[in-house]
Amino acid sequence: MKLDDLFVRYFGTDDLGAVSPAVLQAGAERLRVEFGLETDRGRRFGMWALMQMLGVAPDLDVAFKDPADRDAARTLMEMQERAEE
Repeated sequence: MKLDDLFVRYFGTDDLGAVSPAVLQAGAERLRVEFGLETDRGRRFGMWALMQMLGVAPDLDVAFKDPADRDAARTLMEMQERAEE
């Protein structure tokens, strides 16, 4: 799963800076819905990571049943925090 492909799928472009707030909101909503329906763990994690970047990700205990997935998500969040410092 490539991040650019997710951008195009949900927002119609690989340049999120070019989308309007309405398109961003609609794409994020589609992403949330598809995330809830997705059964593949890898795809779910990729979708969650994009939602995390956009600030619309569900809490870890809601998003992931598997503790290993929650740990991986926490690691990603910590890496993002360090990159922002």
